[in-house]
This record gives sequence, structure tokens and C-alpha cells, in this order.
Amino acid sequence: MSSEGTIVGGRFRLDQPIGRGRAGIVWLAFDTRLFRTVAMKRMYLPVGAGDRAEQARAAAMQEGKDAARIEHPSAIKVFDVLPEGQDVWLVMEYIPSRSMATFLAEHGRLTPDQAAQLGIQLGNALAAIHAAGFVHRTLEPGTVLLADDGGVKLTDIGISGGGPHAAYVAPEVARGLPGTPAADVFSLGATLYTAVEGVPPFGEDGQSSERPPQNSGVLTEALRKMLRADPVTRPTMADTVRSLQAITEGRETAFIPPTAPGIPPPPPPPFNPGLAAAGPPMPPSGPQFQQQPMPVAAPGYAGAEETQRMQPVAPPTQYAPQPVPGAPRQAQASNLPVSKKTLVTVAAILAAVLVGILVTELFFV
Repeated sequence: MSSEGTIVGGRFRLDQPIGRGRAGIVWLAFDTRLFRTVAMKRMYLPVGAGDRAEQARAAAMQEGKDAARIEHPSAIKVFDVLPEGQDVWLVMEYIPSRSMATFLAEHGRLTPDQAAQLGIQLGNALAAIHAAGFVHRTLEPGTVLLADDGGVKLTDIGISGGGPHAAYVAPEVARGLPGTPAADVFSLGATLYTAVEGVPPFGEDGQSSERPPQNSGVLTEALRKMLRADPVTRPTMADTVRSLQAITEGRETAFIPPTAPGIPPPPPPPFNPGLAAAGPPMPPSGPQFQQQPMPVAAPGYAGAEETQRMQPVAPPTQYAPQPVPGAPRQAQASNLPVSKKTLVTVAAILAAVLVGILVTELFFV
């Protein structure tokens, strides 16, 4: 049995108990090698002998190593995990604080805005735990520490000793399924519900009918999503944090829906190498093309403002230019083609005029 002044692991002196957590008694201790104050917890191990005891100790050691991997401002840092006789001890940073369960018992409920701020910090810490590849599994008011400096710290990360409180366990975990990130979302929702309502959402045993929230205010819709019975329909931890941030920013209606597969975009048109090489088609020009009015689209249609567009018109079989109204006649005649027959006729007329002039001069002069 541990007592004040006991040296654990050859270097940690137990000074005084400072709390009792779900996984065991927490001691204020002093590291005689590094000369710093730490918190130490003897992890709960089920009573047993032989292989069962060894398996329990091995599991507790592994849980401690996993917890030591977490680096987040809102998570208690685990410095070391060490065996001592038949016990396993966690060596953690010491933060002057009290558990959320103790705070609520002494001071009553939190406001919805306070709970939302608390949820943002806890949600970010849980997201870091999930990114590391495991889950908390035992989130509840007793494993949330409210620091004296105003900070928030998660403890007992991934520690299964002692078992979680039934009121904060997700329904699927209560049925025997393993814990998942979605189960941590439920536990966070139940913890925040208790913070604003003063009691768990489904009773102390977690099996009662849901109690309609009375004090959660703008936090109500976010809590309902987090507490859904089906884990598939719960929001992710990242979605939950965004929802709580919306509340603190006064956008309580901007809740992020649960993550769901999106509608795939339509497939692109098949690739045509010829069109790609030629580039986009250019509008043709020339006298055989003219502007034609485009029908006006219905209101709201993307092309409703475009009323005219160049449209090609099929050329006639035989093109014959037409005189332009108002243009000088000579300019129009100059456009007529000159044939060989016309040139012969003009030459004959000129020759006749010259012959007539010569005859006149011979007979009348």
C-alpha cells in the first residue's frame, strides 16, 4: 500500500494524495533526479494471478506508452510509465486544477457559451488523439481537468483501468463494440450536456430515455447531433469543433452537418485529340455569313443576358452580287465583269464613228 514518503521507481517521492481518479489515486510527487514536481497515478489493475495478472500489467504498460505519444496543449502530458512490483505507475505533468465533476458539484452548471469554449478545446485534443491512431474511450466530467489558470486538460487518455462511467458511454460501446472516434464524439456530447444541464442526457445508467435539454440554448442542436444513437450519423470531431466555434462567434445556425459522401461531379466530355489540337472554333467571316438574333433565354438562366450571337447561314448555290441601295451608278457598274463580246462591240462603234468623220471631210470640205 502506497504512503507518503514512498519512493517509486528509485526516484519519485510520493508527497501527498491530491485526488482520486477513475483509474486510481493521484499523488503529488517529486522527481528527485530532475528536481521537479509531478503527478503520479497507480493504475487500476484487476485482481488476479498468473497469466491474467501479467496480461493486465502488459496492457496497462502499453496504454501508458500510447498516452505518452500525445502532444497537445489541452492534454495532460505523460512523462513515463513504469512498473513497481505488481503495480504500474503513470508519471504525468502536474497542473493545479480540479476535475470538472468536482467543479460542477461545487458551483453548478456552465453557460452554453462556456460549454462551447470548453468543447472546442476538448474536441481539438481528441482530434489529436484520433490522429495518433487511437481513442480516449473514457471521456467524462471526471477525466476533464479545469486548471486554475483557466486552461482545460484531458487526462486518462486511452486508459481503460476502472472502466468508464455508464452515463457517458456510447450506445454501441455499451453493446460490446470497440471504441471509435465516433464514440468519443458521443462521450464529449454527454459531457457538455452535463455541463449545461447538471445531469447526464440518458440518466446515470445511460439507459433511460433522453432528457429534453432545458438550459443548453444555442448549444442544443450541436448536442443532439453528437448524441445520436447511430454512430454513422454523428458529426466527425472536426465538424463538431467547427459547430462549437460557430456558436462562440454568434453563428448558432451555421452548424456543420454530419460528414456524408458528396454527390460526384458529372464526368467531363470525352477527349477529342483533333479538337484539342485545332483549338476552339472561330466564328467564320465573309458575305455568306450574317448576324441572326438569338432567342432570349428564360429569367435565371445562365445565358439570359445574351440576345444576339453570330450564326452561320448556308451560302446560296450561285452567288450573284446585288447593287447596294443609294450607291453611285458608276460605282455599281464598275463592279460588273467586262466580257470579250462587249469589248468587240465597243471597238466596232468607234471604228464606224471614225469612218463617218473621214467621209464628211472628203465630200463637204
